[in-house]
Amino acid sequence: MPLLEREEYIEQSYLFRMLGQRLQGQEAAQDLLAAIREEILATTKLPMAIDFMLSELKHQGAFAPAMRRLDHYFTPFQTYVIEEAENELGRFDLRVALQILERQADYLAAEAPPQGMFLYALEAICRNRLRYDRGLQALALDPLFDEPWQSWIRVVRRQVGMVELADLIYLRSEYGLQQQGRRAADKPREPPLFGIREGRIAAANRHKDPLLLFSALHRQLGYPAVPAPKPVAEDQLQLPQLARRLEQMERRLKLLEEEEQGGIDLQPFYRPPDQGDER
Repeated sequence: MPLLEREEYIEQSYLFRMLGQRLQGQEAAQDLLAAIREEILATTKLPMAIDFMLSELKHQGAFAPAMRRLDHYFTPFQTYVIEEAENELGRFDLRVALQILERQADYLAAEAPPQGMFLYALEAICRNRLRYDRGLQALALDPLFDEPWQSWIRVVRRQVGMVELADLIYLRSEYGLQQQGRRAADKPREPPLFGIREGRIAAANRHKDPLLLFSALHRQLGYPAVPAPKPVAEDQLQLPQLARRLEQMERRLKLLEEEEQGGIDLQPFYRPPDQGDER
């Protein structure tokens, strides 16, 4: 998928911000999404994406399946973040996930460099204790990254946990190549992905907590910081999960009632042939 226009990312940021703020109330998610849809700029493709998300949300009670099918509009990493937040067995708050995607969309609207976007996504995974394997696999498919970046992200996916993140960044930086005695005339087989400043910061944070590395990159280079998860009471943490479970139970009870009355009406689960996935 190609990168979207700047106005698309601006509207995405607004969608994630408004949805995160209004989810704190008692209103159903589909009602909130329908209301926000009217506020979105009609000249963008986001209203069409929201229409499809609404139809899927009514049937499945989750955002991630619709976002996965809209892979020409939402990136695999965006879908992965929402999928982790909607996992009933996890403890990743959906509101934090929406804040992460909001700040990411703002960064993309400002023409984010691949270095900053990689570090932002990796920090989001690290701070919220998400799964590195699936998260980095999704990140490698982001259209912002070219082939050298994609190959290196897959290397990080295999080596993270065995090799320090600071070492991985240092070795693929201009500073790291210089320190290893490689000059421009040597023509290294693998081109540097990070600059001299990123390499120096990574070298200074070797054998330290990776969060200290991210903090130094924020201070020195102005890379965006990931929203920190806020501690919440256990009962407040369970409210969104209980609401999703109640919606799923309501749908199942409705299907059972229809079956007892003579059969399940499958018409709502089908779409006319002329209504595709907005491709």
